[in-house]
Amino acid sequence: MTATSARPDGGRGFLGLISQRGDQAAAGAGTTSLWLVRHAPVDHGGRIYGQADFSCDCSETALFTGLAEKLPRAAVWVTSNLRRTHETAAAIVRAGLPGPQPIPGPDAIEMADLAEQDFGQWQGLTYEELEESRAGDFHRFWHAPAHEAAPGGESFVAVIERVSRAIHRLVEAHLGRDIIAVVHGGTIRAALALALGLDPEASLAFTIENCSITRIDGPGMGHGWRVVTVNRPPR
Repeated sequence: MTATSARPDGGRGFLGLISQRGDQAAAGAGTTSLWLVRHAPVDHGGRIYGQADFSCDCSETALFTGLAEKLPRAAVWVTSNLRRTHETAAAIVRAGLPGPQPIPGPDAIEMADLAEQDFGQWQGLTYEELEESRAGDFHRFWHAPAHEAAPGGESFVAVIERVSRAIHRLVEAHLGRDIIAVVHGGTIRAALALALGLDPEASLAFTIENCSITRIDGPGMGHGWRVVTVNRPPR
């Protein structure tokens, strides 16, 4: 890892400040690089949205220009099944990075297993309403402990399981390629839990900002994964 620390960063910083040259050199023969991009901001009005299919705000063009400059060309493109990832991916392509059109489409893979955590009946509540309804049993990093599922929803442990399945399918199908996956904060935390072998609770401590880049490389020797950068800002 090209970082001074391998612990989750609870602030706005990111692990592994890397140059474009370092990015290119890091992937060896047979290594698949997953470039995980969190979607653009959503106007959620302070409410939990989880798998609610909201649009996102792609008006700040400088963010997408920065992403287009940092992400690899000739990559496999992947999104979740939620429109905010489709809109973000399309905005990156409009900013100048060669990519598929339309998104989703025949050249842009859509995977429901890469969707955000399903918060069931909590979706639509404000954070204050949820905290009050849970009588103080409120997780300091996310909405609930990793093993707890919202009524009608899923636990973060379940998210790790389905995201891990999706990542293994992608690596198997596209060994040695760059993969740009425009996904969600929970999805990226789950990918880091897989890559670092973290306890699910510990992986919830990562800060993943909108339009940030997280990159993991695999498979490899020893542990099997190399975390190159986490929560890298687009500019």
